[in-house]
Amino acid sequence: MDLKEEDILGADIGRHWYYRSKAAALRRAVGALAPRRLLDIGAGSGFFSRHLLMEGGAQSALCVDIGYPANRDDSVAGKPVLYRRDTGPTDCDLVLMMDVLEHVDDAAGLVRHYAAKVPSGAHFLVTVPAFQFLWSGHDVFLEHKRRYRLPEIEQTMRDAGLQVVRGAYYFGFIFPLAAAVRLATRSVESKSSLSKQGALTNAILTAACAAELPLFPINRLAGLSAFVLAQKP
Repeated sequence: MDLKEEDILGADIGRHWYYRSKAAALRRAVGALAPRRLLDIGAGSGFFSRHLLMEGGAQSALCVDIGYPANRDDSVAGKPVLYRRDTGPTDCDLVLMMDVLEHVDDAAGLVRHYAAKVPSGAHFLVTVPAFQFLWSGHDVFLEHKRRYRLPEIEQTMRDAGLQVVRGAYYFGFIFPLAAAVRLATRSVESKSSLSKQGALTNAILTAACAAELPLFPINRLAGLSAFVLAQKP
């Protein structure tokens, strides 16, 4: 999760249409797995793992991020949330990498590193920004290395030794508008395109993304984000 975006949105992050919708897509992607113990890599505040603890059946979360000044323990809904700068072997059954792999040079190597720490059968859910032609100043601001097509991020997971279960794009309904805006501006000046939104804008965009959810599992055509679920053999 991008800490710079968290800094922009602050306490409003849970109400922002983008994060609310992405959290709903995450629940749809992993709900049938009924994960119990989460390992959230590059977790930042732990927004997504905390969401699964509150809205799903997960019982604990281990949030790992080199940006933490120190280790600390917390809880949500009476469930433990551990914030750590690193971790050793763990029995976590679901690993989250939400908008992490686009920041590193060796994406497959990072996945492989954490795959070695979890048991056989553990699932990985990764999200990355989609389509290199949408590269903009927003990517520069967030210090991205690349954007991905779905087959590319699926191959990254295979290169890390995992088996791809399924992949799909999300934010497909708003993709044409977002693509038109980015292609029209063509700016690569370092600047975030994410900002706090009013209640009406949030409601409209949240509703549009919610309407897309039934099609989300089969959308391999287009979207702003690529989701991949994979499993350690």
